[in-house]
Amino acid sequence: MPRYTVHVRGEWLAVPCLSPTNTIEWLGKEAVRRYMKNKPDNGGFTSVEEVKFYIRRCKGLGLLDLDDTVEDALEDNEFVEVVIEGDIMSPDFIPSQPEGVHLYSKYREPDQYISLDGNSLTTEDLVNLGKGLYKIKLTPEAEAKVKQSREVIERIVKEQTVVYGITTGFGKFARTVIPNSKLRELQVNLVRSHSAGVGKPLTPERSRMLLALRINVLAKGYSGISLETLEQVIEAFNASCLPYIPEKGTVGASGDLAPLSHLALGLIGEGKMWSPKSGWADAKYVLEAHGLKPITLKPKEGLALINGTQMITSLGCEAVERAGAIARQADIIAALTLEVLKGTTRAFDTDIHAVRPHRGQAEVAFRFRSLLDSDHHPSEIAESHRFCDRVQDAYTMRCCPQVHGVVNDTIAFVKDIMTTEINSATDNPMVFAERAETISGGNFHGEYPAKALDYLAIGVHELAAISERRIERLCNPSLSELPAFLVTEGGLNSGFMIAHCTAAALVSENKALCHPSSVDSLSTSAATEDHVSMGGWAARKALRVIEHVEQVLAIELLAACQGIEFLRPLRTTTPLEKVYDLVRSVVRPWMKDRFMAPDIEAAHRLLVEQKASVWEVAKPYIEKYRREHIPESRPISPTAFSLGSLRMNTDVSHGHIHQDDL
Repeated sequence: MPRYTVHVRGEWLAVPCLSPTNTIEWLGKEAVRRYMKNKPDNGGFTSVEEVKFYIRRCKGLGLLDLDDTVEDALEDNEFVEVVIEGDIMSPDFIPSQPEGVHLYSKYREPDQYISLDGNSLTTEDLVNLGKGLYKIKLTPEAEAKVKQSREVIERIVKEQTVVYGITTGFGKFARTVIPNSKLRELQVNLVRSHSAGVGKPLTPERSRMLLALRINVLAKGYSGISLETLEQVIEAFNASCLPYIPEKGTVGASGDLAPLSHLALGLIGEGKMWSPKSGWADAKYVLEAHGLKPITLKPKEGLALINGTQMITSLGCEAVERAGAIARQADIIAALTLEVLKGTTRAFDTDIHAVRPHRGQAEVAFRFRSLLDSDHHPSEIAESHRFCDRVQDAYTMRCCPQVHGVVNDTIAFVKDIMTTEINSATDNPMVFAERAETISGGNFHGEYPAKALDYLAIGVHELAAISERRIERLCNPSLSELPAFLVTEGGLNSGFMIAHCTAAALVSENKALCHPSSVDSLSTSAATEDHVSMGGWAARKALRVIEHVEQVLAIELLAACQGIEFLRPLRTTTPLEKVYDLVRSVVRPWMKDRFMAPDIEAAHRLLVEQKASVWEVAKPYIEKYRREHIPESRPISPTAFSLGSLRMNTDVSHGHIHQDDL
């Protein structure tokens, strides 16, 4: 007999269907009837017949025809949602899907795998796992280590040895010994009680990253989890069954207990889960729909699932990857602005940067030269002011290598911290199979990623701060020699006036967000956990800062392209014309005032989409210039700085930049 899981006003109802000829309308009415039956006030209705509704699939939100039969329209155990007329506008309405569901309706189950061993995951790998591009499997070496560490736990339980978190309570209850008969209950209680987070749930991508990273840490073989349980966790990941994980609640020591507990709660079949097939539903239904069983926790396994810095670090990996992408593109956008403002390239001369050889500074200056070198890429705009009387430019243009450069170096530093952290064991106690013992320590403390992400926010913010000043120069006719606010018929049209205000607002908001969260600490757990990192907030606000930076640079990109319109028919360099063409493929010139927000959003997408980004358009020209001017070097990776692997030496006498260690 087929059964369907139906979402009605925040409740999930299992509705069996006795006849395949029953209609979708019947299914909706039966679900509403069951919903009313469970409510003391009948949910505010007097009868099923008075309820007006429509029904849609949870996957993709496709509307269903009420006259179709369930047999023709639905698969067995499919998840559907009854939307009652008027509810969408109600503050009590609980949608079954996360924000941005249109992205997930296109989800396709991957057929490629990443093998995890706990030692070699990269930040880029983790972000790709979050996007659902790969499934996970363990290496044989990781499987062997997991088995060995579990044998230590089994021995402790068998011998009734007193060990923290295995045969004792937690935190302040560390001295309370738990009898063997209650060790499994101890682990379930731990997960339930620690699932105390609040706020919006993590998006599916971020939940996927968190789950993948926890799997990687468990694969190291220092957590004491059984291979059977770890394989169940991997099966849930591969099926994209993602627990409901509130974004707030971690203080970053002892690890990210609240969010990781919510992660574990879904895996044991409690709380909520999301999958592309089901949307949000009770975890037990989601697992069952994918042919999976809830995990039954053995001694130590609850603690193994929830103790670590993976919330901070998984969000931090997204932050550092996005930071690297926007930092590269900031150089391109600033170069375009410099062309529009008729600036000089003299400030990017190799000899200037050879005598202050910071790696980031040297690379940014090189990118400017690769985009603006008139011998390599003739520019009619540059030629038009070759003999002007301007001696030097404002700092916002002249000092880009120095300001953007330290951002690149900051990202490299933070990426190095994150790469170490995602391949580290952060449990307590640690299980050392080769010594056949467990040792309590403090690897769960999130100070490393917390401090690094505070630093990242401060560093990357500067890209927006200097960009906003360049937007001001583009919009101010006394500084740009262009029409005020980059529009004709000023007064009738306001042009980029308020777009600049938006940039200023975002920069100001970033100033508050850049206050380090890791300088704070509050004692918790009855003074047992008396110093914490506050790394969860460090990670979340770093992502907000980076998003604001992306948006400010999107506005500068639009303003610079609009400035080009007033310099026509003169043309800029070939790579910058390609950037202009990319922007004009999604945003038309600003001839008169129109709705501005969609243009900003379209430009923002050009900065964050990998396949059609500003960087991808300019990159071939930058790398060609590199090959021609530094023939002894190999092509630089677009993530070289974020990987922290670029090493530059400078030959002062010849002004050439040499690279090694690439």
